[in-house]
Amino acid sequence: MQIQVGIITISDRASAGDYDDLGGPALKQIAQKIGWHVLAEAIVPDEMVRIQETIRSFARQGCGLVLTTGGTGIGPRDVTPEAIRAVMRVELPGFGEVMRAESMKITPDAILSRNLAAVVDQALVIALPGKPSGAVECLSFVQGAIPHGVALAQGTPTSC
Repeated sequence: MQIQVGIITISDRASAGDYDDLGGPALKQIAQKIGWHVLAEAIVPDEMVRIQETIRSFARQGCGLVLTTGGTGIGPRDVTPEAIRAVMRVELPGFGEVMRAESMKITPDAILSRNLAAVVDQALVIALPGKPSGAVECLSFVQGAIPHGVALAQGTPTSC
């Protein structure tokens, strides 16, 4: 099964054109290297409704996996986890736990990250850090569970 991926960069500055998006392209490069097909990409501001609309739009377009980068910190505009939780069917806490635990081996600041994964509609959504290296590292920590998670989110029977 080839995984169809949507990538959303969540950044006020990048969406306004004031800052080059580096996180989205870094995720696209690694997703393609893994063999996944990047079906959709977007840059949206740190606004709950825009984040939710984009995730749901990508799920309707057939993205079984939606990767977000940005908005997982503790700044006043960091609302990605709240946006996802407001529309999710189920949260998958193990993803966030693993991403934080492995990231703590690299930087003590990882404890401040609010990375998570959840099922929204029929897509596995993974909220990754905004820093490109952190996004790619965190994705690598959970990559092995993604195909099975996407299959389950889409209702595809799998053997465990």
